[in-house]
Amino acid sequence: MEYRASVAYKLLFVCLGNICRSPSAENIMNHAIAEAGLSERIVCDSAGTSSYHIGSPPDARMRAAASARGIAMNGRARQFTTADFEAFDLILAMDRENYRNILRLDPQNRYGDRVKMMCDFANHHADTEVPDPYYGGPDGFDYVIDLLLDACSGLLARTIEEQNLTVR
Repeated sequence: MEYRASVAYKLLFVCLGNICRSPSAENIMNHAIAEAGLSERIVCDSAGTSSYHIGSPPDARMRAAASARGIAMNGRARQFTTADFEAFDLILAMDRENYRNILRLDPQNRYGDRVKMMCDFANHHADTEVPDPYYGGPDGFDYVIDLLLDACSGLLARTIEEQNLTVR
C-alpha cells in the first residue's frame, strides 16, 4: 500500500485472519476519521498474522453487524509483513496472541514501542482483548463492533491530541 507524503499518521490494525476484527477496526476508524475531517492526516490499513484468508473480503457476518451501524466494510485481507513496522506509526493488535506474533517478527525489538493493544484505547469497555467472533453467532459480531467503536473513539481522541491535529 502506498501513502501520500502529506499523510501525518498511519495506523495498522492486526488480527489473525484479517477478515473480522482488524478490517472492522480499520473501517470504523476510517469512518470516524472522515467525520472529523482528518482523512488527509490519518490513514488506516489492516492485516492478519496468518495467511489463511489473503485476498478475501471482510466476513459477511461482520459486514452485516457494521452495516447495521452505518459503517461500510471495505478492503481485502493481507498478511502482516516486517515492512509494516517501517510503514506504520502505530500497530494495533486485537489480542495477546496477535501482539506476540507481531513482536516475534521484530527480534531486535526496534519497533516494540509502535505495537499496542487495541483495547488499551477503550473508554467504556473493560475488555483487554477484542474477542474473535468467527466461530460464534451474531451477538459476538455485534459485541465486537460495539467494542471497536469505543476503542476507535479513544484512539482517535488520543491521536488528535498527540499529533496536535485540528478537527473540522
